Amino acid sequence: MNKSELIEAIAKEADISKAAAGKALDGMTNAITAALKQGDTVTLVGFGTFYVGERAERKGRNPKTGAELTIPAAKSPKFRAGKALKDAL
Repeated sequence: MNKSELIEAIAKEADISKAAAGKALDGMTNAITAALKQGDTVTLVGFGTFYVGERAERKGRNPKTGAELTIPAAKSPKFRAGKALKDAL
């Protein structure tokens, strides 16, 4: 499912226009992004939790030359599914 299909599904389920569903989806993704930037977690009870995961600095190798290199520490968005979502699958 891509974004336009998701907007269509939201519009149908909520009985609203596609334009309103698109604005709602954009608002939700912007709010989640802003919260994660601040280091917060976003919990949707029954659906899951969005949070920021941290990876430590580590050693790696260039596959072409075999030279060792340092891969810097990084933060990445993560999602942990909630019980209701897991049970639905």
